[in-house]
Amino acid sequence: MVQHAEFVHLHVHSEYSLLDGAAQLEKLVKKAKDLKFPAIALTDHGNLFGGIDFYLAAQKAGIKPILGCELYVAPGKHTERGGQDGGYEGANHLTVLVRDLAGYKNLIKLVSKAYLDGFYYKPRVDRELLAKHADGLLVLSGCLNSEVSRALSAGDVGKARQTAGWYQEVFGRDHYYMEVQAHGLPEQVRVTADTLQIAKAIGAPVVGTNDSHYLEAGHGRAHEALLCIQTGSTLADPDRWKFSTEEFYVKSAEEMALVFAELPEACRNTLAVAERCNLTLDFGRFHLPKYVVPESHTLETYLQHLAREGLRRRYGSSPGEAIEARLAHELAVIEKMGFAGYFLVVWDFIHYARKHGIAVGPGRGSSAGSLVAYCLAITNIDPMRYGLLFERFLNPERISMPDMDIDFADDRRDEVIRYVADKYGRDRVAHIITFGTLGAKAAIRDVGRVLGMTYTDVDRLAKLVPNFPLNITLDDAYQKSPPLAEMVKGQESVAELWAIARTLEGCTRHASVHASAVVISDDPLDEHVPLYKDPKRPELITGYAMGPIEKLGLLKMDFLGLRTLTVLANTAKLLKQSRGIEIDFDALPLDDAKTYAMLSEAKTF
Repeated sequence: MVQHAEFVHLHVHSEYSLLDGAAQLEKLVKKAKDLKFPAIALTDHGNLFGGIDFYLAAQKAGIKPILGCELYVAPGKHTERGGQDGGYEGANHLTVLVRDLAGYKNLIKLVSKAYLDGFYYKPRVDRELLAKHADGLLVLSGCLNSEVSRALSAGDVGKARQTAGWYQEVFGRDHYYMEVQAHGLPEQVRVTADTLQIAKAIGAPVVGTNDSHYLEAGHGRAHEALLCIQTGSTLADPDRWKFSTEEFYVKSAEEMALVFAELPEACRNTLAVAERCNLTLDFGRFHLPKYVVPESHTLETYLQHLAREGLRRRYGSSPGEAIEARLAHELAVIEKMGFAGYFLVVWDFIHYARKHGIAVGPGRGSSAGSLVAYCLAITNIDPMRYGLLFERFLNPERISMPDMDIDFADDRRDEVIRYVADKYGRDRVAHIITFGTLGAKAAIRDVGRVLGMTYTDVDRLAKLVPNFPLNITLDDAYQKSPPLAEMVKGQESVAELWAIARTLEGCTRHASVHASAVVISDDPLDEHVPLYKDPKRPELITGYAMGPIEKLGLLKMDFLGLRTLTVLANTAKLLKQSRGIEIDFDALPLDDAKTYAMLSEAKTF
């Protein structure tokens, strides 16, 4: 039997504390396993971006995952934007951990409201929101930038005690811990002494954390470089933002026992906290939007009705036994798998697009193999004529959400998304977040800049990284490019750049919005996923990327904007206006000799 370490890290930042955390999730979980931790928490700044991937990776490694977040708490109301927010990062830090499913749902609500309503430099909540969503959460008082610690730093012990008392009352005596840290900072020593006094006075247990931002002791320099990438400064700048010591890494239980040698209960209590946190997530259910069918119909009977109507339209009154049998087979599989609603949702918005003159593509990927999709005019490719297989699209042996990518004219794609949002509710439809990472060349360019190297030198080095394969790593590039290896070996400055770049390579660099993916839910989205808002964009965005969205059983649709369709639609419009000729692109012959002659002469534009 594996002997577990006598400590659990409860305050941990990953790469999803964007350009502040340098610990990649898989490496973080592997390190926790190597150090024999029974559990580990994830508490990124203001978000849950990495939550699901972390949860699944930790479970796979046999470690209990503790989901959490280091929230930003506004001094006043989270919707106010005033001078009182002028301090460090404009808000107080608070370490919040999930105890159970109710706590997970409450943390999702808090993180969502912080981005949607409370964003001012950072996503912020306030005390009112915390009190409303306290159920199922466990709170640690926080680091030096917490409400309690700041009051102590300012010499206001009374205010600090009052603040700690408020949190203890709101979250419950068993779910509020006084957090202490020791990174060799004089201010920390003073604040910790006062924190212990308050803990004793209010009867709150003490818990030790390390506020880790990177994995290894030797990664401090790379983390400094990451902070410089975030702030646009260089490592030579004496006024740059940096951490005061190099102790912010994932320490072993033995190292933490030394850190808190005079306060052994600080380590012991981390195990007690871990025992209180028991979140189980359900990945086995689908959450399809509720399509409202006409009275006297169920989802299944209405789909059958539309499909049979479409069958007559496509093949006439006598389609033949083979086609009838194929339709019946597909409808039976769709009903058995519970996806009648899915087909109706897709049919509905494509029907809307066609009715309003928005160009729709003929079909993309495996969905073209579905006769039901063809009969519903979701696709315009006859699967019977071309011998396409339905099972490539939907297979009862493989229970997974169907995946239809739909092409629309790029200048009118947003109209279709707006229609879907209006139909199912603007709180149930959102774009999906995606993350840019530091690839090999990007890592070289970013690190070169913060090291103060000239653009010419950095550019020359980056161009020595081979272009293929597309996602080449720095280690592979070193093997495949002798001139690159020569520069790394022969120049001290390049060797330093290389060491830092290798540490940061693969880290998440920034959040963005997926070009085409949209999620449509049965409930308000913040019942299932955290929400995110880019201050520079108007759309609602999920705080989970595509992988977690699909694992949670939510419907992800790709609304692709195609310039080609816009050109075709405009061409048809111009032909009608100028020559009175109406063109139906779906009726064009596929064996026109003149067209093939033009193609043979390369007259394609």
